[in-house]
Parts: sequence; C-alpha cells; structure tokens
Amino acid sequence: MRQLSEADRDAIRIAQDPNFPRWLEQITATGGCAHPIHLSGSTTTLDGETGEILHHYDTRDEPGERLLVRCRNRRASICPACSRLHAGDTYHLVRTGLLGGKNIPATVRNRPRLFVTLTAPSFGAVHRDSERCRPRRGSGACVHGRPLSCGAVHPPGAAVVGQPLCPGCYDYAGHVLWHAHASKLWDRFVIDVRRRLASAIGLAQSRLADHARLSFARVAEYQKRAAVHVHCVIRLDGPNGPDDEPPAWGTAELLTKAVRAAARRVLLLTPYSPAVGERALRWGVQVDVRPLHADGDGPDDDAVAAYVAKYVTKGASETGAGLDHRATTWGDIDIAPVNDHVRTLMRACWRLGGLTEFEPLRLRAWTHTLGYRGHVLTKSRAYSTTYAALRAERAHHVGHADIPDTDTERHWRYVGSGHTPGAALMAAGIADDIALNREIARDESPGTETGY
Repeated sequence: MRQLSEADRDAIRIAQDPNFPRWLEQITATGGCAHPIHLSGSTTTLDGETGEILHHYDTRDEPGERLLVRCRNRRASICPACSRLHAGDTYHLVRTGLLGGKNIPATVRNRPRLFVTLTAPSFGAVHRDSERCRPRRGSGACVHGRPLSCGAVHPPGAAVVGQPLCPGCYDYAGHVLWHAHASKLWDRFVIDVRRRLASAIGLAQSRLADHARLSFARVAEYQKRAAVHVHCVIRLDGPNGPDDEPPAWGTAELLTKAVRAAARRVLLLTPYSPAVGERALRWGVQVDVRPLHADGDGPDDDAVAAYVAKYVTKGASETGAGLDHRATTWGDIDIAPVNDHVRTLMRACWRLGGLTEFEPLRLRAWTHTLGYRGHVLTKSRAYSTTYAALRAERAHHVGHADIPDTDTERHWRYVGSGHTPGAALMAAGIADDIALNREIARDESPGTETGY
C-alpha cells in the first residue's frame, strides 16, 4: 500500500474538520489562490442617518478566526489563479482602449491605432532558431578564439538559442544599462512621437495638446536573449482624449511615420563611468508597426488584447530571464536556477550596482530582473479604464461594494499568508476546476470574447 504523503495526510485532516465546508467556500471565493493573505478583523455597515447596524461581519466566526483573500500576484509561476484574473483584467483594459466600453466611446475603434513592437539593440551575436543559425563564409574567429559563425539548425526552445556565440565579446554592461534606462527611453520615444506629429503639421510641440492627444498601453517582454522588448498599442485622439475625434490631419499614416522616425532617432546617454565609459542607448533596428483597421484588415483587436494579456502574467523566471524574487547577496546569484548567460547578466548588474556613478539606478535591487526597473504594463491616463475600476466593478458584481447612504467601519490586520501542504493541494484542484469550467463555458458560447 502506498504511504500517504504529508500533503495527503494534511488534506485528510482539513476535510475532517467540522468547519471544512466554510473553509472550502473561502478557498473557492479566492479562485484557488496559491498564496492567499490571511486577515483578522471585522466590518460593520451602519445606516448613514440613524446609525443603525445594517450588517456586521467578524472573522471570529470563521475557520481559524481568519478570512482568506487573493494574493493578486500577476505571475503565473507564483499563483496561476490570480495570474488568470490579472490577465483577464489586462485583456479588458487593453481591449477597451481599442473597441470602447467602460466609459470609453466605441468610436475609438475608428481612430488611428497602431500595434507597435520596439526591440532592444544588439549587444553581441547570439544563437538563433532559424533555418541556419549564423552562417558565415570562411572560418573566422573572434579575439577570444571562438568561431564567428554557426551553421547548425537549432530547434525552437533549444537551450543554446539566445546564448551568445562568444560571452567574452558580449556587451553585458551595455545590456544591463539599457535595461536600467528602458523606461526613460520609452518616455523619450513618446515625447519624440508628439514632437514629430506637431512638426509635420507646422505646430509647436507645446500646442499639439490643443489639437490631438496620444494615448497608449505597453507591455514589456523578455526575449530569448534575455533582453526586454516592448509591445504597445498607440491611439491618436482629439485634445480631450477618447471623447474627442482627432483632427483631419491625424491619420494612421502620419502616426506611423512619426513612430518609425522616433524609434530610429531617440538617443539617451548614460552617465560617464571610468569602468564602462559613456553609453549611447537606442532602440533596436527591428521595429514593427502595424495599423489596426476597424474593417478587420489587419491584426484583430481581440487578438492584440489577448496577446498583451498573455505576456503580463509571465515572470522573469518563467521566461528564463531572471528571478521572480530579489537577489540580496552575490551568493543568491551563484545558486539561481538560470543559464550561464543570465547569470553573467545578473553578476554584471550586481557589479555595476556597486559603482557610485550608477547608485541612482539601484541596480543591485533589480538584479533579479537584469536591471529592468519598469512596470510590466503601463498606460497613459486617457487610454482606457484602470485596474482599480475593473476590480471595483467585479466587487460590485459579487455584492462586495459599499452600499449608498451608509457608513462602513473596518478594522483589519494581517495575520499570515499561504497554505499548509494539504490546503495547497486542494486549492490547486479548485483553481484547475474553475479554469476548466471557464474553458467549457467559452466553448459552449461562440460569442464569448476570450478565455480570460
């Protein structure tokens, strides 16, 4: 007879508890969250005029005298259940800016809209999974004696793909510094797009806001070479944002020209360092700009929203480009479950972080993301709705929103997080069941927008 594991024995213990049905309700309410937050306290709802108690909730009546709530971690490698919820919110956030809804007019679909991909520049030759990796005539070698070519055919997902042909020639410092300045480079890019739009019609840049407004949502993704590139949706509105039609001169063609020109010309200089000099940071030469057409001639709006949502749930560890938690010592880098290329990037980040001239970049604090300090998804204020609004709408839908003309007193404190081994086993099963039920519901309803 197979011996029961610790998780199995713990699951049996939980199932035999008299409070198990209520505990199961809590876990189901969190969607099977893998690392729920444990709270203790109470909420009292009072009539705004009379002060009469309309509702009172206290965790003293709950199993273990605590309430479990979602961790809300976006990373699928940390919490699959919460990452699916976050992906769904991201999908609707991006889709709303493309098609309207949630206080955004449907007319935005007819505005100039682009789906743009900006890449990092080259920091050195890396292996690729093309028909032939890097064929070159002759048998030349670099200064370190390594071949400059690779005639192999690497299958997709091969461990060597994305690794440098010669680690000694690879610009690890440049890679890390580019990551550390990527968000500022994006800001410069947006400013330059506005400048070029204004220049194209003979306006001063300061006057563009009186005629048109640029809105966007962007997501960062790690490539196989562990360098970030950016996918973004860019939309041109009138001066008041989505409620205004853009001026007649605001076309997708003009916006495309401005985006391509800005991607080529934007330049950012790093502070001079005796160790690595001064670096000129740019976007990579590979820039993809695709107009989104309301008549369906081009990338599908729903597909674009789903594409962005997919990447927002990926952590650094899932892409093999770092860790999902901070490295606090040099030893953490040595034992990190990453390949040699990523480990060298982490070490470069740690070393540069110890230099006075790079202290403002806080590189050691961001070693786990290889120096990248930006949020995974950012958007301009007028692009669409917000995560907070989507969560409030969901809370109202399930009856957790505040009741009008009432006062609510809340007294809560944090008392722990996570699951016991048996509870984790059950929560994972509940999360899988919920995900499966959503897939079945989507398959049975052809008009459903997406699986999120």
